[in-house]
Amino acid sequence: MGETPNNSKKMMWTTLATMAFSIVWSFGNVVNGFIYFDGTKVIFSWIIIFLLFFIPYALMVGELGSVFKDSEGGVASWINATIGPKWAYYAGWTFWAVHVVYISSKGTTGLRGMAWGIFGNTKWYDSLPTAWTQLATLAVFLFFCWVASRGIPVIKTLSTIAGTSMFIMSILFIIMMFAAPMINPHASFNSINWNWQNFMPDFNTKYFTSLSILVFAIGGAEKISPYVNKLKKPAKNFPKAMLGLAGMVMISAILGTIALALMFDPKVVNGNLNEYISNGPYIAFQKLGEYYGVGGLFLYIYAWCNVIGQFSALVISIDAPLRMLLGGKEAKDFIPKKLLKVNKHGAYINGIWMIVILSGGIIALQAVMPDAQTVMAQLVKLNSIVMPMRYLWVFIAYLALRKQHEKFHNGTDNYQMTKHQWLAYTAGIWGLAVTVACCLMGMYSNDPFTLCLNIATPVVLFLLGLIMPTIRRKQEEKMS
Repeated sequence: MGETPNNSKKMMWTTLATMAFSIVWSFGNVVNGFIYFDGTKVIFSWIIIFLLFFIPYALMVGELGSVFKDSEGGVASWINATIGPKWAYYAGWTFWAVHVVYISSKGTTGLRGMAWGIFGNTKWYDSLPTAWTQLATLAVFLFFCWVASRGIPVIKTLSTIAGTSMFIMSILFIIMMFAAPMINPHASFNSINWNWQNFMPDFNTKYFTSLSILVFAIGGAEKISPYVNKLKKPAKNFPKAMLGLAGMVMISAILGTIALALMFDPKVVNGNLNEYISNGPYIAFQKLGEYYGVGGLFLYIYAWCNVIGQFSALVISIDAPLRMLLGGKEAKDFIPKKLLKVNKHGAYINGIWMIVILSGGIIALQAVMPDAQTVMAQLVKLNSIVMPMRYLWVFIAYLALRKQHEKFHNGTDNYQMTKHQWLAYTAGIWGLAVTVACCLMGMYSNDPFTLCLNIATPVVLFLLGLIMPTIRRKQEEKMS
């Protein structure tokens, strides 16, 4: 895994596939798919999304990572090299802006995990007035903004430990759930109807407006782009790694869905949608503990791992994307100077204040929701609409790269997804179109407030990104 050209130091494709799996996939993705797509009916959709979206997306990321192997800024660097610095700023802004919603959801998720970890249920927490739970969420959010401003490094270590343990528990859940009927045959398990109709989705409004959940679930492959050229024979082994990753994720999704189907009746889930969106993983681990006769042991382990993971992710999501935006050379000429201010701890203090206003505003707005479960369900959907918008820049960068194919690939041994330009363009345009369509369809809601929030959030963040260069230009004009 070192930097040297010595092949013995290079990474095996199986190592990269496993690393990518731990980055991209989580148990929550399996649960959300099961809940939103009527149980086992999600399996068909998982297979289609992997074959037609995830594999091409991952292979495009591999080609970009291979060509721009020395770029540390990720997608913003790719855009800078292929289109130019101003577009690189917009890409960097998008990658930062989508975290505004993500940040506002981490406090909510962390507090819910604490309720499960302390009480073994959320009856008391969910009975509180929404204004109280949102006030508590706001207090947690502000505390961790302060932590981020102090540059405390221990959080990253905690996040790694929590993330690893959550990943292990997700795999163990599937294994232990399939073993449960043999260990405790007298427990109550649901019988699965194996006919084709039970696995074929209902292509209705709910289906199409929920597709963003699946697109959101399989994102994140761009994080592995720096490792493409650390593989032995990248051109041959990177596609193997990505196909291996897709295979592992597909097997996890399918087996995880079947494991959940042994526990939950989709009709019951649909009748209590917000309850399962908010608490699905906890209920699953609680039932698993009952099957094994250990009470709430698995539930409590999962809950506290999740609490540490959520609060660690909150700090890192406040700090890391902000550093990528404000510290990257691609964006510095387009950001107002006040936002570039660094405190004595090396944190972008005015950038953190901007996060306080935007993410804090979303937290405060949700105080009008009827209960904490509705808030949680709303945030899951809002994240699925906003977060995939960052993938658009991956497809734009890829199309720009292939348009300048001779400049970047001529006489090089860089990995290429395909040598056929028409196929490369088709894949890039397809990925762009699918992402846009899923994000737009995901905005639909029967609830007027949720619909307004789903539309207004990306629009406000987009407009704010457009305003920033104008403010910087006026600052430059005043100084000249």
